[in-house]
Amino acid sequence: MRMNLTTQPTEAPSRYTRNIPVALTLKPSYGLPGEYVYTTDSSSLIRLLSSATDLAVPDLRRFEKDMFSNGVARLSGVNVSDSVLETIGYFID
Repeated sequence: MRMNLTTQPTEAPSRYTRNIPVALTLKPSYGLPGEYVYTTDSSSLIRLLSSATDLAVPDLRRFEKDMFSNGVARLSGVNVSDSVLETIGYFID
């Protein structure tokens, strides 16, 4: 499913760590209802996105840089597998 992804920090980042708590907002790209917020940390999020999306490495690195530099990172039209959406709780049985 194609999704728009946006992160927001959930705590002020420490200068001494490269892992920050974030809230990932997922919203379908095609205007369908279904916004969902998933709380995780930056390291886990990058691992998830690198293994379960169609993102190229440069796009993933830019997203990670934006997340750390200003706290907000956005990606549009990312193909996220249904199994990942189910794992994080987007789909409810």
